[in-house]
Amino acid sequence: MRTTIFTIILVVGCIIQAAAQSLSGAYHTKINDIHHLLLFVDGYVTHTVYTDKEYHNTQGGTFNIENNTLIVHCEFDNKNPENVGKDHRFSISFQNNQLKVDEVAFDKKATHSQALDGLWRITGRKVNDNIQTMQRGNRKTLKLLIDGYFQWFAINPAEKGFYGTGGGNYTFQDGKYQENILFFSRDNSRVGVTLTFDGKIEEGQWHHSGKSSKGDPIYEIWSREK
Repeated sequence: MRTTIFTIILVVGCIIQAAAQSLSGAYHTKINDIHHLLLFVDGYVTHTVYTDKEYHNTQGGTFNIENNTLIVHCEFDNKNPENVGKDHRFSISFQNNQLKVDEVAFDKKATHSQALDGLWRITGRKVNDNIQTMQRGNRKTLKLLIDGYFQWFAINPAEKGFYGTGGGNYTFQDGKYQENILFFSRDNSRVGVTLTFDGKIEEGQWHHSGKSSKGDPIYEIWSREK
């Protein structure tokens, strides 16, 4: 009996994991000049609202799929922080490269796989020529990359804290990582700016160096978030 129950749990778990993996990608819709961008990868989803010139809001968290229901465990929501820590359910369907979430249709962006696609967490930073390891805690900065889109966000789910986000399009080729900013919560004037960094993957870690949006030199180490 125990073996049978374990087998059922394992099979169901594999089905849920496969469904979540098949949803991986970038999805977009535009309603009255307002962009809505959904990014799904590695069991994490973000939803960001912005115009061509102004950031509005963002929310996100871990997710899974049961039948035709998307279940999101909210880790941040800068517009409605009371949502943090709660599970939110949405009906979904996918057909002809179009994802419907509670009947709102999002078009799937073209698949554009790159080596950096996935969910990353900053785990180190160079200070005075020394790499300082960042201890894991409730506060964290994550970066989600999928199909040519990126989004970073600094959050603390335990305190319902949100400290900033930015995102847009990215490319990673021949040791160069480039971002084109579509939204930035801290400074709308940065929209449209292109930033270029040196990038490499060593022992599974992403070494990211160059200058920040403010022009300050940076050297960061990111690790894949499991």
